[in-house]
Amino acid sequence: MSRFDAAGLAVFLAAALAFAPVVSRSEVKRKKVLAWADTETAYQHDSISHALATIERLGRESGAFDTFIRTDSQWITKEPVAAPARHTHNLNDFDAIFFLGTGDNLNAQQKKDLVAFIKEDGKGFVGAHTGDDAFFDWPEFGEMIGGYFDGHPWGVFDAPVIVEDPNFPAMKPFPERFTIHDEIYRHKDFSRAKVHVLARLDASKLDYRKPNIHRTDRDFPVAWAKMYGRGRVFYSTFGHSDEAWDYPRVQKMYLEALKWALRLEGEDVK
Repeated sequence: MSRFDAAGLAVFLAAALAFAPVVSRSEVKRKKVLAWADTETAYQHDSISHALATIERLGRESGAFDTFIRTDSQWITKEPVAAPARHTHNLNDFDAIFFLGTGDNLNAQQKKDLVAFIKEDGKGFVGAHTGDDAFFDWPEFGEMIGGYFDGHPWGVFDAPVIVEDPNFPAMKPFPERFTIHDEIYRHKDFSRAKVHVLARLDASKLDYRKPNIHRTDRDFPVAWAKMYGRGRVFYSTFGHSDEAWDYPRVQKMYLEALKWALRLEGEDVK
């Protein structure tokens, strides 16, 4: 290439860059997460606001996803949402749900749409703390999430935890064994044959003098992952209080769990 041609090419490229459209951060297409906490029929944990705000911040700071927060169930539908406001959403607009809430205020069509969102559309679902303390009369929800809340006999305590799958993205923030000050749920209708357990309580360090401890197998998972049809599902009991949501490792766990559920990283589990 001659000196003239090289100079001309440089001028052309400079001009092209000067007039190229500038793509803003808001124009980059990112995954969308619906952060859903039912505060209408739920036991209202004081940490709900802090938890949802934390998820929104983690998505924004990481650049992994945008978060839309709702404390009602209006958008849990695939039908157009009728509302006075002109700009509304439904499940078709989202790639995953982060669920922190209890109760049962979905109608039959909403339940059908939520199942299809995960099972057929292959979208993600991440349940936190009260995420399995819901819809006890809806068996498909229990099948999807992997079990149901069955009390917390130790209340808030220094829980001894063993990580079973350190290679799973959401478990990488933790050492193999650690202690966390949080309220740990016990689960019913739970089977290791149906979920991939990621971490559990260290049964050798628990106080069995507490009342109503009726799991004879002494198997107390604190986090698991599973497939539900085409969708990825994650659940962890962590997140009872503001303090729990301030733990950097818990924050990292839920961020990585959402990235996994969104298929931004990791593989399907068996």
